[in-house]
Amino acid sequence: MTTQASIDPAGLSDLELAARIAARDRAAARVVTERNNQRLFRAAWSVLREREEAEDVVQSTYMRGFAAIGSFAGRSSLSTWLTRIAINEALGRARARERRRRRFDAASVADLNDYRERLMRGSMAGGKPDAELARGQIRATLEAAIAQLPSEFRTAFVLREVEGLSVDETAALLGIAPATVKTRCLRARRRLQQLLAPELRSALSGSFPFAGADCHALTARVLAGWCG
Repeated sequence: MTTQASIDPAGLSDLELAARIAARDRAAARVVTERNNQRLFRAAWSVLREREEAEDVVQSTYMRGFAAIGSFAGRSSLSTWLTRIAINEALGRARARERRRRRFDAASVADLNDYRERLMRGSMAGGKPDAELARGQIRATLEAAIAQLPSEFRTAFVLREVEGLSVDETAALLGIAPATVKTRCLRARRRLQQLLAPELRSALSGSFPFAGADCHALTARVLAGWCG
């Protein structure tokens, strides 16, 4: 007879994964974190525009979500449920940060022109090291440009265009109408088109990478905190 421990958690439903996580099952927690790390990171970054703080939000999201996972009823996907927690956490931090900024007159964001000038001086035609450098410059330019979008445009744009969620999924996560999602994404694209050369727009899917060592390290911290 097959024991529960021998079942591959990757094939379990969201409700089954949630039940296992509630029992502090390490394999189930690993599957869920590895599936969702990048989406949660991108969602958090779209609000906060700081990579380190966005990563901290992701870790906090898992700890809060896993602690409350008994309330997960499967009415949405587990990914959607966790993304809502991440967005709410990030929004709370953004509001707190804004209050601090008003008190202490924090510094302004970096100027996109610096990124544009560095990119224009680079070359896409070189060998592999040059090409990799150019791709890195493109990603940096994209991230800097997106960071300057108004917050309501930025979050809708990242969820829809970078993370690849549907209009309806994005609307549900943000609590707005699907038509509003379309409008915000359209306005975001128009603003970006004023800043970015046409060849840069095709690089969106590679922006905000959160994989490899970063992804594994975050998963390890969550597992240590939740499963012991």
